Amino acid sequence: MSGAGRTTVANALEDLGWFVVDNLPPTMLRALVRTAATSASTESRLAIVVDVRGGALFDDAKRFVEMLRAEHSVRVLFLEASDAELVRRYEQVRRPHPLQGDGTILDGIRMERTRLEALRGMADDLLDTTGLNPHQLTRRVGERFAPGGELEVTLTVMSFGFKYGIPVDADLIADMRFLPNPFWKPELRGHDGTEQLVADYVLEQEGAAEFADRYLEALRPVLAGFARENKLHAVLGVGCTGGKHRSVAMAEHLASRLSGTPGLRVAVKHRDLGRE
Repeated sequence: MSGAGRTTVANALEDLGWFVVDNLPPTMLRALVRTAATSASTESRLAIVVDVRGGALFDDAKRFVEMLRAEHSVRVLFLEASDAELVRRYEQVRRPHPLQGDGTILDGIRMERTRLEALRGMADDLLDTTGLNPHQLTRRVGERFAPGGELEVTLTVMSFGFKYGIPVDADLIADMRFLPNPFWKPELRGHDGTEQLVADYVLEQEGAAEFADRYLEALRPVLAGFARENKLHAVLGVGCTGGKHRSVAMAEHLASRLSGTPGLRVAVKHRDLGRE
């Protein structure tokens, strides 16, 4: 149904790695499906958006789905909402319903329900979006289509040097300048935090282990909240003066301890490692 959250669902599927196409003509879709079926890439997970704006595509949709089901694994997700909810959403964005013509929004909704009746009857999943905000709808899509039914948060743990500036894309910042700087140790100056001798020195300093334990404890509910709010990509910046020793060692340590957390994918990046 128009206004039932088609764009939100399409975006959610795209974030999950699906290749999403919206209202292409049937002749082009057939070629696209054939290509996707023979592809080893993520494009084999193809989401096709169909609605009453599609003209010839919509009129041919029922037959197109039947043809696809004869040759491929196909799942039809039908989005709907109550009349009152759809009217409220159209009034909120101050746009006409695509079928209302000279009538009212409600006239367009009722006409659309009639036209969609056959397609609705073919659905494998009916999703009523009444009362759902975009975050809640995205989560419902994740429950149906994400591997294991769970959305994953990707956390990039990024070391950096404050003298080169704070990362503009950082959501969280941890400052390691409270620890002694290995730069002042001649035997460590030429090494970096990815090396064991530097990591051992940094993590053995007073306060380092306590910081890591307590920061991770504080971080876990934050990451769980990110998942609930569908913030699926986050950057944790871990900084020191030059981004070579302390921040690198702590970033590696935090990432290692976060790895294996259910619903969390962890990546490590050292932004300033190697800079003079």
